[in-house]
Amino acid sequence: MSDSAADSTNGTGQGGELPVGAGDGTRAVRAGLPEPVKHEPTLPGPVFAAHFHLPGDPTGPYTYGRDENPTWTLLERAIGELEAPGQDGAETLVFASGMAAISSVLFSQLRAGDAVVLPSDGYQALPLARAQLEAYGIKVRTAPTGGDAQLGVLDGARLLWIETPSNPGLDVCDIRRLVRAAHAQGALVAVDNTLATPLGQRPLELGADFSVASGTKQLTGHGDVLLGYVTGRSGEAMAAVRRWRKIVGAIPGPMEAWLAHRSIATLQLRVDRQNATALTLAEALRERPEVTGLRHPGLTDDPSHEIASQQMRRYGCVVSFTLPTRVRAERFLDALRLVDDATSFGGVRSTAERRGRWGGDAVPEGFIRLSVGAEDPADLVADVLRALDESAD
Repeated sequence: MSDSAADSTNGTGQGGELPVGAGDGTRAVRAGLPEPVKHEPTLPGPVFAAHFHLPGDPTGPYTYGRDENPTWTLLERAIGELEAPGQDGAETLVFASGMAAISSVLFSQLRAGDAVVLPSDGYQALPLARAQLEAYGIKVRTAPTGGDAQLGVLDGARLLWIETPSNPGLDVCDIRRLVRAAHAQGALVAVDNTLATPLGQRPLELGADFSVASGTKQLTGHGDVLLGYVTGRSGEAMAAVRRWRKIVGAIPGPMEAWLAHRSIATLQLRVDRQNATALTLAEALRERPEVTGLRHPGLTDDPSHEIASQQMRRYGCVVSFTLPTRVRAERFLDALRLVDDATSFGGVRSTAERRGRWGGDAVPEGFIRLSVGAEDPADLVADVLRALDESAD
C-alpha cells in the first residue's frame, strides 16, 4: 500500500468528499477507499504482515500485526462511514468474528460487582457469555426485547445490551427510549445491529454508545467470511475495546478483511433486493393456514412494525414462522430446492433452518428462521409455497 493510501485521514477519504446526504448506494461503493494514486488499484490488496519496518522509536500507525494492519484500516473506515456517517467522534474496530466483537464490549466495560442487562431472547451464544460474566462476578439480568421489557431490570446496571430486531424472534425495542433511560442513570448502551445492518438502522444516531455486529451475515453477504466489528464513540470506552482486542488477539485475517471490504460495495444492492423479497414472501405466507407466529417487521400488522418504522430505514431479510410440528418443519426444509438448510443468515443464497435443533432458543419445535437471498422473488416464493404443499403429505 502506498504512503498516501496508508496515511489518508478518517472521513470519506476516497478521492474526494462525498456529497452531503449521499445515498446508501453511493456511500457503500465508495466507503473506505484511499485517495487515488496513479497506477495503484482503487482498493489495495490485502497486506499480509506480522511486523513492519520500524527503525528508531515505535511511532506511526503500523508496528506489529496484532495491533494494526492497513487492510483493517480501510475496512474500519468503510464500516464507520456506513454506521456513523459524518460523526467525527466515532471509530470502528474489526474483529475475527461477531462473538469476538460482542465479547470485546462486554468484557472490556464490565468489572466484578457490575450489573449488565441482556436480552432473554437474543442470539443463542449469549448464554455462554452470561456464564462467563457470572464466573467473573458480574451480575446478569435478562428480559425480553419486545415491549421494552429490559427497562424493568435496568436499575443500577453498568451496561444495557440491546438486540433489535432480535434473533430469531424478530421483536423490536425502542432504542431511543432505552438509551434515554440507561444514560439517565449512567449506564452504557450497546446495540447488536447484525440483523438490521447499518443500512437498516444506525444505533449511534439513535443515541447508543456502541453498535456491534457480526459482519459474517448480511454486511459481507456471501457466506465465506467470519468477521465482527464495533463502532463506538471515541474515548475511554472504545480505548478499552481496542485494548481488549490487543490482549486476546481477536483479530481478522487480512484476506477476510479485504473480502469484507470488497463485499460492502454491493451491500445496498443486496439489502434492497433481499429485504423487498423478504416482505413479499412474508405476505405470501400470511395466506397459509398451517403457518402461525409469522414475523417480519415490515408487515404492517406485525407487533414490531410501529416501532421499527420509527427507527429503521429497512426491515431486514429474515422471516420467521412456525409450522405445526417438528416433523412437518423438517419435511418442509427437505422439500425446498432454492433454499439451503443451513444456519446463519443474510447471504445471497437463501437459507432456512429449524432453530429448535440447536437447543439454545426458546422457540417451538416447528419454528423456522428463513433468510431471504438474492434469488428472483417469484422463484423463491414459488419454491417455498411448493415445499409447504409437499410437506403436508
